[in-house]
This record gives sequence, C-alpha cells and structure tokens, in this order.
Amino acid sequence: MKQEIFEIKENKLLAPKVYRMTLAGDTSGISAPGQFVNIKLDGFFLRRPISVCDWCENSLTLIYKTVGDGTEALAKTRAGEKLDILVGLGNGYSTENSGLLPLLLGGGVGVPPLYALCKRLVGEGKKPRVILGFNTASEIFYKDEFRALGAEVTVTTADGTSGIKGFVTEGMKDTEYTYIYACGPLPMLKAVNSAAKTGGQFSFEERMGCGFGACMGCSCKTKGGAKRICKDGPVLEREEIQWETLK
Repeated sequence: MKQEIFEIKENKLLAPKVYRMTLAGDTSGISAPGQFVNIKLDGFFLRRPISVCDWCENSLTLIYKTVGDGTEALAKTRAGEKLDILVGLGNGYSTENSGLLPLLLGGGVGVPPLYALCKRLVGEGKKPRVILGFNTASEIFYKDEFRALGAEVTVTTADGTSGIKGFVTEGMKDTEYTYIYACGPLPMLKAVNSAAKTGGQFSFEERMGCGFGACMGCSCKTKGGAKRICKDGPVLEREEIQWETLK
C-alpha cells in the first residue's frame, strides 16, 4: 500500500451514472488486476474504494458508478484537481491457472477490473472470452475496448435490448472455457458459481472501513477461516468460498 497524490486528467460520463476517471501519478504500488484504490474526499470521514480498471507507469484509470454522496462528490471533481489516494490495495487476480480459454464475466460496475485482467491474459498468449452483463442497452460500456484487446465479447441485457436477453449465465451456456474470472453483485456471483464447470476466481464487493485490513469490518467466512475482503480479497478462489453463508 502506498499513499500518493494524483492529478485528475479526465472525469467523463460513459453511461448513466457511470464515469471514467483518468489520473496522473505514481502507480508503482499496483501489481495485479483486480486490486483497488481508496480515495480521500473532502467532507467525508471514510475513503471511497474504487477498483482499478487499468494502469501504466504514470497513469491510472478508474470506472465508478454514482451510488451515494461520496461517489456523487467524486463525479463533480474536474481535470486539474488533485486527490489523495491509497494505491495497491487488496489481493488481485492471478493468471497462473487460467488455461488457454479463460472466461471473464462482469456485471455492471463489476466490468472495470476485468479490463486489465483481459489485457494481461492476451499478453500471455491466452484467448479470453468476455461476457458483459447489463440491465439495458443504454448502460453498456467498454464492449469495444475489450474487443480492441482481441477478446471475444458477448453482451447480455436483462431486458433484451442488446445482445442476449438475460443475465451473464445465459451467455455461459454452450461456451467452452478453461477457467472463470468474475466480478459483480453477489446474486450474479452465486449464479455464476452454480453454473460454473471449472475452477475460478471471484471478486467481491463489500462495505469497507479502513480498506487495508485493520478494522476487520469486511470479514467473510471461507473454508480456511475468516478473511478480510479488503486485504485477503477482494479476489477469492471459487473453491475456498462458503457460498451458503453469503447473503
């Protein structure tokens, strides 16, 4: 974990309530896709955790949805402003067991961390398949960006206004894959687990206090004992998760 000051270069609306923020600063604390940052905002006691969409040596890309006062305040920031950010938080995705045809499943704002993962898998010579799930066509984002990486992309919408009608599990049917990576709301993750035919890694969303394992406020049960989503996660292996305890 490193505390850094970043300068906002762009804060752009991508879809209803969904923004892409590009920042300049030291990203050396980030080592794996699926990690997150914690942003300090004036007037708020707790920092706001946001998953990393992409990064390079001096640039950081975040995609977030306005769901409360904190993210509403973040959406009002402008280019040139500076943010105090804790970087390199959490345990990210590992590509060690991906096999040749990994399947990436993202639901809504669970999509962003899969972008850097997809980029890494392609760089390793893998052939990732990506299923992006949204409620309706107007909410779709980053479909073209994943395709530009060379991934095979399928879109599902709950109302059928674009792609396959239904949830990401509809896209899983008759799809060949060697491993699963998923990020999204808990009901989606549970459904993916029930449909999965291989091992995998799942990234969990959880309310966090400190964001680096000190407060124990985001603990969950696993077969290996209690784990902190912010420190031991947010990425956990499918086989270690006690799915029946998750609500």
